Amino acid sequence: EEEFGSNPDFVRIAGRWFPRALLLDINVGHLNLVEAVLDMAGGGPMPTDELIKQIELTPDANPKLIEFSLDLALQEDPRFDEVGPAGEVLWYLHRLEPPEVIEPPVHLRYSGIDHDRSLLSQEMLALEKDLDDELSPIKDHYEDLEEVTVRLIYPHWASGTLPISARLRHLFPTAYEAPRIRFMLVDGHTGEKFPGWVVPEKRYVFGLKEWYQEHGLIPGSLIKVSQSDHPGEVIIQTTDRRSSREWIRTVLVGSDGGIVFAMLKQIVTANFDERMAIAIPDEDAVDQVWKQMQKERPAFEQTIVNTVRELAKLNPQSHVHASELYAAVNVVRRCPPGPILSLLASRSWFVHVGDLHFRLNDAER
Repeated sequence: EEEFGSNPDFVRIAGRWFPRALLLDINVGHLNLVEAVLDMAGGGPMPTDELIKQIELTPDANPKLIEFSLDLALQEDPRFDEVGPAGEVLWYLHRLEPPEVIEPPVHLRYSGIDHDRSLLSQEMLALEKDLDDELSPIKDHYEDLEEVTVRLIYPHWASGTLPISARLRHLFPTAYEAPRIRFMLVDGHTGEKFPGWVVPEKRYVFGLKEWYQEHGLIPGSLIKVSQSDHPGEVIIQTTDRRSSREWIRTVLVGSDGGIVFAMLKQIVTANFDERMAIAIPDEDAVDQVWKQMQKERPAFEQTIVNTVRELAKLNPQSHVHASELYAAVNVVRRCPPGPILSLLASRSWFVHVGDLHFRLNDAER
């Protein structure tokens, strides 16, 4: 592999090698035709053999050689992206790909927060593993799981994404080299199929915003993700329940632009995690708060303290569970559980009252 990679006489695409001298000449006219074909197809994706037919590239040569030569020419042209899962070559026009797969949506962008992981207790580490945030350094392997239940947090709900976390990673398509992989999501209840995109490097799957809206999901909703018998497809479904009005933590934005949490009755149509469920009546207003936080960048500790104060008002004992805090903090900034748990463990004014419930001792602070 190393010898091939350092030898300019060989070329590689989709895990296969070939002598460069035997390649057919694919000129710019051929590539311009491919661009026009993909443009008419909405960007793609299209397999190489179909593109060959469309542009009538039929010289007197081995069909596999024609296919490999065109694949390489497309790979070396920045107008085109290879977006097929491992074992399948599919082409897409780069300029027509969703912008959310070129750059991560704003709600998923995380600026690393320094924290001391040695402060995390075994109980905290177990919670971190259970929350299964894609940004957490979880080393466990879950390849034997055929179905995983995801608890949706606000950044993924707002972005129309799913995490590629430790538990979910093996369920989504992979690729030899492609930075983005287009595949099909299948609604487990209706069988409806719609396109999704895996962005492995940034650890998320894009394309679910409309599906979330159709099913009336909220942050904290439970989603089942499972393998399909068909390659390049992933099954998703909600754990539906009869529509009802439930007391849910609800985010309200004050006239001063501050976030307030209140317990209000909301209509819910899918099962949810009671500790992590958060209703968002005005998404635009919360987005404005998010943008303001990005601009002002308040101290991380101050954000945690303010959020604990807000959540404590909703509990008669003024206690806040660590998973509630994690879900609520992610309404205003992207943050994995580790830095939050580390801060709770390192400050004496966060008093642990058992079972990862904390209260704020303002007098000591």
